[in-house]
Amino acid sequence: MNQGMQKGRSLWSREGQKALQELTLNHWAGERRSNLLDLLKNLDQKIGLLDSAVKAVVEQNERAQLLMTQPGVGPITSLAFVLTLGDVTRFQRGKQVASYLGLIPREYSSAGKQHLGSITKQGNRFLRMLLVEAAQVVVRYDPGFRKEYVHRCHQKPKAVAKVAAARKLAIRLYWMLRTHTAYPEVVRIENSSRVALAE
Repeated sequence: MNQGMQKGRSLWSREGQKALQELTLNHWAGERRSNLLDLLKNLDQKIGLLDSAVKAVVEQNERAQLLMTQPGVGPITSLAFVLTLGDVTRFQRGKQVASYLGLIPREYSSAGKQHLGSITKQGNRFLRMLLVEAAQVVVRYDPGFRKEYVHRCHQKPKAVAKVAAARKLAIRLYWMLRTHTAYPEVVRIENSSRVALAE
């Protein structure tokens, strides 16, 4: 920053790394830069090994592979969902799954009035974070998700819309596991159900 290099997240891209290495620094600042870049390289290698291990496990797990048919859901999210939920038949409805994962709002009710607060945040924090991240990708590829997300963004803060999309994704993944149905068929069933309700 003292040298006027303010790239934000793009500092960690290849171009950003190259610019950082070419930056002229005094001796000890240069040593510190070199040590930190070596540490980053080492951590990236370890993360690569872990990613490979996750992919190997997913290749042997039919349920995780089924969830990966949903665009935006990768090996880590699918495996975390399968392992966290375990036997999905213990949940009777999607709302119970959303509650189990802490993706439903707190309720404050008195005098016959219902007030909803922030999400409960109970359950697995890591999976909740993965679902929020995955939902942002799903919004780009799934027209139904995108329509609901954009509509909600007009009424609520963006963070609320992201959590709502994550909740919807969690419920969809649950039904995919419960019914052993891949992504395209699940969307067709959802769309036909909406049409039936509208009629």
